[in-house]
Amino acid sequence: MTPTNIAIRYAGFALLATLANLLAQELTVRAFTDALNVYLGIIVGTIAGLVSKYYLDKQFIFSYQPRSPKDDAQTFLAYTLTGIGTTLLFWTTEIGFELVYGTKTARYLGAIIGLTLGYVVKYQLDKRYVFLKR
Repeated sequence: MTPTNIAIRYAGFALLATLANLLAQELTVRAFTDALNVYLGIIVGTIAGLVSKYYLDKQFIFSYQPRSPKDDAQTFLAYTLTGIGTTLLFWTTEIGFELVYGTKTARYLGAIIGLTLGYVVKYQLDKRYVFLKR
C-alpha cells in the first residue's frame, strides 16, 4: 500500500472513530442530566473511539494479525498506552473550548481539533511502537 493510500485510509478511519466518539458523547450527555454529564460523555466517547480505531487500524492500516488472544490484548494495551498523551491533548482541547466558549458546538469543535492533532501523532507512535512486524 502506498503512503498516499495509507494516509487516505487513516484519515477516513479517524473520521469514523471521531464520529463514534462524538455520537457516544452526545448519547451519554442526553442520558445523564447531572452536572458532570459532559465529562462522563467525554470518557464514554473516548472508549468508543479507542475501540473502533484500534480495530480499524489493526486490520486495515497495519494488517496486523495477532498470534493469540493474549498477543491481541497486549497489542491493545500498547495501543492504549501510546494514546495517553494524545488523549490528554484531545481532552484538553475539547474541555478548553467548553470552558472558554460554553457551547456544545464549541466543545465539539474543540474535540475535532484535538482528535485531529492527536491522530497525526498517534499514527507515528503506532507505527513505531505498537504494530511491529514480527
